[in-house]
Amino acid sequence: MYNKRLAIILSLLLVFTAIFTLPISKEPAHAEGEQLYVNAEILYLREGPGLSYPILETLKDGTAVTSLGKDGDWQKVRVGNQEGFVASWLVESAKKSSAATNQKTVVARVNTLNLRAEPSLSAAVLAKISSGTESTFLQQKGDWIQVQFDGMTGWVFGDYVTIKEATVLQDPSTDANDDSEVKNIQSSENDPNTFTINVSAVNIRKKPDLTAKKLKLATKNEQFTVVSRDHNWVQIEYEEGKKGWIYSFYGTFTKQKTTTKQKETTRSEESVTIIYNGTNLREQPTTSSNVVARVDAGTTYKIIETEGEWYKIALNDDNTAYVADWVVTNDQGTEKPISANKEKRKKGTLKGLTLVVDAGHGGNDRGTTGVRNTDEKDITILTAELLRSKLQAAGANVIMTRESDVYVDLRKRVAVSHQSNADAFISIHYDALEDSSVHGFTTYYTNSYQQELAEYINAGIAEKISLKDRGARFGNYLVLRENRQPSVLLELGYLSNPTEERTITTDYFREQATLGIYQGLLDYFDDQLEK
Repeated sequence: MYNKRLAIILSLLLVFTAIFTLPISKEPAHAEGEQLYVNAEILYLREGPGLSYPILETLKDGTAVTSLGKDGDWQKVRVGNQEGFVASWLVESAKKSSAATNQKTVVARVNTLNLRAEPSLSAAVLAKISSGTESTFLQQKGDWIQVQFDGMTGWVFGDYVTIKEATVLQDPSTDANDDSEVKNIQSSENDPNTFTINVSAVNIRKKPDLTAKKLKLATKNEQFTVVSRDHNWVQIEYEEGKKGWIYSFYGTFTKQKTTTKQKETTRSEESVTIIYNGTNLREQPTTSSNVVARVDAGTTYKIIETEGEWYKIALNDDNTAYVADWVVTNDQGTEKPISANKEKRKKGTLKGLTLVVDAGHGGNDRGTTGVRNTDEKDITILTAELLRSKLQAAGANVIMTRESDVYVDLRKRVAVSHQSNADAFISIHYDALEDSSVHGFTTYYTNSYQQELAEYINAGIAEKISLKDRGARFGNYLVLRENRQPSVLLELGYLSNPTEERTITTDYFREQATLGIYQGLLDYFDDQLEK
């Protein structure tokens, strides 16, 4: 009995000794380095510092990791009992102020984005939001996002915006309304009979419609007498006896009391704003150059100079980097001004118009391949070149997004349209489906201001070719969705249909199809002269 009690006592002594002699660490997770967390939807943990190394594990947004050192753009970390490398720009310090809050903002990726009263395409439009503009995120309901913009609460369509999430440190010692720079504010008073322009430039139009004929250019701080109103449009007298319409979003019903010039509070014209999360800033103006940083939508940088399709920008740490022009906007919330040197067009010609012809796919992007091994990229360029010759003969200034077998980023194609202030953008494609019996041609549009152009071009093609007419219809394509110009995407037949493939790969078909596109454009622009 005594031996049994002695054994129990010795066992308890050993347990207590083990417990009290264990090393105590208050922060074991920080013992070997800084605590970091994943700041991306998914992040790959790799065996080595590069994209060519095998993936060890997939980490989710918010996962805690411990820093073990850095190798170039790669961070060596420990996750649990596993060590590996992650991209350094996709992890952030986990140290957060107790006064920090997570804030979501919404950045418009397209110009004149509709802010609607309800989450529906049929709801009233409260305002138009310019590309690159930020709004406060309130909630999301299906495809719609509720935002607060310029004192208004409304809904925007999720496909046309980028959601940016950031941690905001609140410093109670800082007054948010404090402004160290003295502003020379121009005083004004409300006046329902006077409309004052608030943007750099905006077009006065013949009718209350963004597609209506442009009459004149109005500039910042110009004041006009109000004649009447029609929903979000205001009719003004821009010259004695001459009237036109301006979208009310571009001004206010105020009368300036002094001539003091107001200090500009919008971003400089010599700056660009990022419109996509995860945009690469690079060491050199090429997509093969090293990534300096990855930044989110809404960030604005000063432009140092322009090099081809790239902007050289100034970073906060006095360093510089390059960003591609198709992932930024330098739009100041205005419509494109009327070109002073554009020739006045005569009916029956395309003289004075700028048309962008986009040959789909190219380079390592072959597009679809037909049952007889026809690559889509090869016949889109042939069709585009034939169309260009017809449009140039009619007097148009034609810009090609590609003139050879090269890959062109989709956003770059859209950027070409915007930079040239194109009167129309025509993207040429050929279709395919698993069901080889499907046949015909289709003309697609995404935005309402593109529908009329699509209908005219579709009608022109239908008159020239014998394929089944599948009509002008809605299609959610990036080159249309994010294009501010009148744009269409053409699917000129199905390569997956053996009979149709034989037809659409002939010189005769391309001749007739491009004649139809040309006629449709001619009819569309002739109709615009009468509006």
